[in-house]
Amino acid sequence: MDTMIGVIGGSGLYEIDGLEDARWHAVETPWGAPSDEILTGTLDGVRMAFLPRHGRGHVHSPTTVPYRANIDALKRLGVTDVISVSACGSFREEMAPGHFVIVDQFIDRTFAREKSFFGTGCVAHVSVAHPTCERLGKACFDAALAQGITVHPGGTYLAMEGPQFSTLAESKLYREQWGCDVIGMTNMPEAKLAREAELCYASVAMVTDYDSWHPDHGEVEVTEIIRTLIGNSEKARGMIARLPALLTTARGTCEHGCDRALENALMTAPEKRDPALLAKLDAVAGRML
Repeated sequence: MDTMIGVIGGSGLYEIDGLEDARWHAVETPWGAPSDEILTGTLDGVRMAFLPRHGRGHVHSPTTVPYRANIDALKRLGVTDVISVSACGSFREEMAPGHFVIVDQFIDRTFAREKSFFGTGCVAHVSVAHPTCERLGKACFDAALAQGITVHPGGTYLAMEGPQFSTLAESKLYREQWGCDVIGMTNMPEAKLAREAELCYASVAMVTDYDSWHPDHGEVEVTEIIRTLIGNSEKARGMIARLPALLTTARGTCEHGCDRALENALMTAPEKRDPALLAKLDAVAGRML
């Protein structure tokens, strides 16, 4: 199987530089329309796909992002490796605005989103003990480092529902008692759905500010956060441009088993499975069904 890198761009990241044969595709999925059309092309000989998570013009809130449609659409196009790029707040002094964090763990505090492709008629339980792909995360780390970005290898991401930011009490809880490193609103259920779709998934969190725990948080101007967001997006484009050389065209099986996540996960007996749901799972779980 050849590599195809899918980039889900967060706030401020709405394109990939240097794509050859670039064109936007409208992709239909059984789960509805994705956030936007998907930009495809090649970069240094490797196929690429780019999906703006919030849609061009930022039309979707974190809650209304069509996560299932997004992951299905990428899988349907042939994507093998998903790079999630998103803005976040930091709970750590050393993870400063402008830094990147290669997330390797999540605490999911979202509650108003559909979190699975499976359900009544076809039940499945995948493991998300290690919710990101170590191989893919390392490639992102190496690409960021080569781009001159200050990048942290590992961190726990608190996924909140939003759209409001944390209260001071919540921020202190997540930082001091739960041991979280960064906070955002969009990586869940995205990471869980990517695992169900047997896609390798890596999360690159771009720090824009310290969350409300920080004593100087109130003094930070919104214009400064926006400036950091724009700077982070420029860095992210440089990081993405280095990924094809690191991941290469040829791709074997994932050594961490991401591409085999559904093996032993399907619980419903074949004769009891709902044909209507199975039809919707054609791209996501076709290998097993």
